[in-house]
Amino acid sequence: MFLTSSYTLLSNLEHKIENHALVGMAVYEGDRLDWIKQAIKSVLTQSYQDFTLIIVIDGEVHNDVYTLLVNLEHQHNNLILLKTTENQGLSVCMNLIVDLFVKKNTQYFFRMDADDISMKDRFLKQVQFFEQNPNIDILGTALIEINEKGKKVGSRKLPIKHHEILRILPKRCAINHPTVALRAGIFKDGFRYRGDLKNTQDYFLWAELCANNYIFANLPKALLKFRRVNDFYKRRGLSKSINEFKARFYTMKVLKRYSMGNIVYACAVLFLRLMPAKLVKLAYKIDRYLLNKRVRHE
Repeated sequence: MFLTSSYTLLSNLEHKIENHALVGMAVYEGDRLDWIKQAIKSVLTQSYQDFTLIIVIDGEVHNDVYTLLVNLEHQHNNLILLKTTENQGLSVCMNLIVDLFVKKNTQYFFRMDADDISMKDRFLKQVQFFEQNPNIDILGTALIEINEKGKKVGSRKLPIKHHEILRILPKRCAINHPTVALRAGIFKDGFRYRGDLKNTQDYFLWAELCANNYIFANLPKALLKFRRVNDFYKRRGLSKSINEFKARFYTMKVLKRYSMGNIVYACAVLFLRLMPAKLVKLAYKIDRYLLNKRVRHE
């Protein structure tokens, strides 16, 4: 058992396989056991298998969740467990994984959330795209939105080409974070998630990477089922709303894309985010409908 800062490594690395890709996941107290099972199964049964799944238990979790994770770690040579003494947030967890496990032979880093489900060929299709497009550094995909019971309740697709993503980024986060795969060279170059942020950490990172000439793309096919639960709109509260507002202005600054349209959009979204949950839900659905109508994939 290896202790670093406030993190404990629960796995014996002598028996772990070194692979060319890492999959980063964090589990915390609010995550449901059945959803965690589905998320992990969707990763471990991928058609592409050259990866190590690293799960950070972020603070205290229910005993049944802890037992599940420990049992799975014993069963799978490509699963590594870490545990924090207290909840640190997604940014810190992902940065810890990067700092400890991104090595010279690491080529790719996949994101995965503990309540989502990856399609069986997600990793394979993203790796194939990277291999066929060596200029692309960050790759997201479209996604399907599901409810608590796994029923489809929506979809989300985004621009697929870098210049389209760059154009839209000051207004919206143009990469679906749970779907993203990155070349590990980004982290070897020193880039990290902002550890002081509990949310919108991906938005700030995408803007920073765009400003440093890294190239983005999205696959048009939905390769992940994203869990949109009943309190989804309530959770988009004051802190997240303010951070999104700051992220939009940060993006305008670093990309030199100040415009009246972008500024008005940022202010309008902040205003809407602070409205009652029912109005936020309605605005979200309208925005998603307009985006899906606007974004047309071949």
